[in-house]
Amino acid sequence: MQEFRVNTFAKKEVLKVPIFQYSAVNNKGQTVKDKIEASTSDEAVVKIRGLGFFPSSVKEVKAQQKGDKTSFDATSAKKKSKGMSISIGGVKSKDITSFTRQLSTLVDAGLPIIRGLKILATQARGLLKKTLLRSIEDIEGGSTLSEAFARHPRVFDKLYVNMVKAGEAGGALDIILQRLADFREKIERLIRKIVSAMVYPSVVMVAASGILLGLMIFIIPNFAKIFQELDLELPLPTKMLIAFSTLLKNNWVFIPTIPIGTIVLYKLLGKIKRIRLIIDRLKFKIPVIGPIINKSTISKFARTLATLSSSGVPILEALNNVKDATGNTAMSKAIQNIHDSIRGGETIAKPLRAAKVCDEIVINMIEVGEETGELDKMLSKVADNYDDQVDRAVEAMVSLIEPMMIVFLGGAVGFIVIAMFVPLIKLMEGLGAK
Repeated sequence: MQEFRVNTFAKKEVLKVPIFQYSAVNNKGQTVKDKIEASTSDEAVVKIRGLGFFPSSVKEVKAQQKGDKTSFDATSAKKKSKGMSISIGGVKSKDITSFTRQLSTLVDAGLPIIRGLKILATQARGLLKKTLLRSIEDIEGGSTLSEAFARHPRVFDKLYVNMVKAGEAGGALDIILQRLADFREKIERLIRKIVSAMVYPSVVMVAASGILLGLMIFIIPNFAKIFQELDLELPLPTKMLIAFSTLLKNNWVFIPTIPIGTIVLYKLLGKIKRIRLIIDRLKFKIPVIGPIINKSTISKFARTLATLSSSGVPILEALNNVKDATGNTAMSKAIQNIHDSIRGGETIAKPLRAAKVCDEIVINMIEVGEETGELDKMLSKVADNYDDQVDRAVEAMVSLIEPMMIVFLGGAVGFIVIAMFVPLIKLMEGLGAK
């Protein structure tokens, strides 16, 4: 009887030893899921690394017992993660980039993925916070980080998920996250430069348009009444100006519908694949703006493909992601042709040259990269070169827009002044002659 009590006590002591369920990647890039005994999660991570594995998630579990509310239940966790949550608005790109950079730092410091996500979730807000909490539940339920992120396409796109997946497979998640953060920062920096360069011209044009509309709707009609009362013979420019002013005054309610209607029509036409392809091709041919759109699209294509390629993503899978990331149907079609060409045993350069969306220098650099086996480096150089070209093109466009605005505004005001004062001058000359 005494021996039985000792055994029972020993059995209880064994149950008190913490057990951690982990998901890790071995040196062959394969995902390994198992359990390990350790006193703390940090000790568990050390033991897992000692086995030659790279841990992606470590979770303390207990043997499931009836009435034990703290027991690990993967099924219920997965069911929880599939629940729908209602969130207003999305997540800003800079917030995703900041999260990626911070997660990379935490993983590089040796923290388990779940602990890192919990730390970052405490400082996140809105949809990002809810997404991270649900991702933590998914990982605790046995999912990998990429699988958890893939369930939230509004926050983590296909490109993001596939890079994380490549990092897990290669056992270099911290490095991949760092590259992903660098990539996103460079894309955002390029967009900021274009937007900031266009702020001043846009504000000036909106203000000038408002002043001209005010003149046409409130000032010109008063002059028209004076001319009508004096029964003056009006010159053609004055008649044209008064007619246009009358049209605006009688239909001013419809003025806001013009830009709104244009945007709605553009969106509707953009849903038709054939028309969207034509529109996206025409974008490249717009004077002044077209080259900037073309160069920024090529830069995004090259940088995205370079990042995926250097991260170990297979070329066909990388091209599928790049196709969705360019934002231009003409470029997407060219990338699809590249995908089909490579699948058929050919190179990237040939279909890219046939698409006529890139300069010959870009195609030649890609050919050299394929021949030397350093495609990712060549693509990065192409992206850096085109980023510089976009910067110079934007500066040139802004310097060209400013004199154009002065000429336009000066011409519009001059036309209004001449059209209004010519009849008055004639009237004063007539009165002087009498």
